[in-house]
Amino acid sequence: MRKFMMTTAVAALMVAGCGAARAADVKEVQMLHWWTSGGEAAALNVLKGDLAKEGYAWKDVPVAGGGGDAAMTALKAMVAAGTYPTASQMLGYTVLDYAQAGVMGDLTETAKKEGWDKSVPAALQKFSVYEGKWVAAPVNVHSVNWLWINKAVMDKIGGKQPKTFDDLIALLDKAKAAGVVPLALGGQNWQEATMFDSIVLSTGGPEFYKKAFNDLDEDSLKSDTMKKSFDNLAKIIKYVDPNFSGRDWNLATAMVIKGDALVQVMGDWAKGEFVAAKKTPNKDFLCYRFPGTEGSVIYNSDMFGMFNVPNDRKAAQVALATATLSKSFQSAFNVVKGSVPARTDVPDTAFDACGKKGIADLKAANDGGTLFGSLAQGYGAPPAVANAYKDVVSKFVHGQIKSSDQAVVELVKAINDAK
Repeated sequence: MRKFMMTTAVAALMVAGCGAARAADVKEVQMLHWWTSGGEAAALNVLKGDLAKEGYAWKDVPVAGGGGDAAMTALKAMVAAGTYPTASQMLGYTVLDYAQAGVMGDLTETAKKEGWDKSVPAALQKFSVYEGKWVAAPVNVHSVNWLWINKAVMDKIGGKQPKTFDDLIALLDKAKAAGVVPLALGGQNWQEATMFDSIVLSTGGPEFYKKAFNDLDEDSLKSDTMKKSFDNLAKIIKYVDPNFSGRDWNLATAMVIKGDALVQVMGDWAKGEFVAAKKTPNKDFLCYRFPGTEGSVIYNSDMFGMFNVPNDRKAAQVALATATLSKSFQSAFNVVKGSVPARTDVPDTAFDACGKKGIADLKAANDGGTLFGSLAQGYGAPPAVANAYKDVVSKFVHGQIKSSDQAVVELVKAINDAK
């Protein structure tokens, strides 16, 4: 997902394109999204196929870039012009922002008919329901606290599953000694902060993560535990290659797939790249929870936010929402995407070993109160806070913040300013 600056001209072209399509054909689903890697595109094709069977043409409005920042810039331009897409891929707090602005549609009738309230976890309903109305259809549940490991490299260096952070450092040392890049990372702020989510959970434990990154408790944010978390980030970042800055996440995944690197710390959308490359869990690659986080899940969820489109376009919107939360789509899409279903009543039959673990882990975390919104991925706190967090973490990684003590001070200040 390549990042680029969204220009006024590009946004205007998108607005014009959506407007022309709306006038020409109401039997069309217009989707704004940032799923542009191989695995992501393959997953989206599942939905395109389902809607084609219903007689709906698909109009892609793809905007490549990181965690969707460029796509949200494009969406802002469309909404300002009143040329709403049928739906847009969105993350939690962004859905609520647009709902509060009064531009979202109402899927409640469809939700009641399909029983979404009984099958979608409460953590997701917090972001897809606004003032009692369903305004978005959750597509999946991703979790970010994963390690993705090339099995051939692991076997070559005689490595084993790391159970603690120190075990992980020892494993990375083995890879380094063998002449393999230990850690595949893209030096973009959302990737760095996504890894730091896992480091904080590993360092401080579930209750600390919740207080610091979901409750934004200042005592936790400025604590010695947070300082130790930055210390651990400083330790692990030494194992990246010199060319990591600016690298796209899927290119980092490709390094692990090819055996050029041992491990990537990334959300389970990375597994979609392994699937697209015809790789098999436990044969070609290994999936472990980030050491010290077993039993907890740091999640995000892709949602299709539905806008208040004219009446002649609502049938297409209902068709999209119904297809998105059908059990068959939830299984077929998430098998390809690497994530797990957004509804809890979908069997794990079609999922591989990593998918089955993901489904079981989600259920256990949901039942046990250890399911936490990812701050880096827009589910721990509102966007302004998440952006401030990503900025501080990235400055620390790239040496603009010189010490863990300074990082803690900067983190507290940035989050307080962003609230």
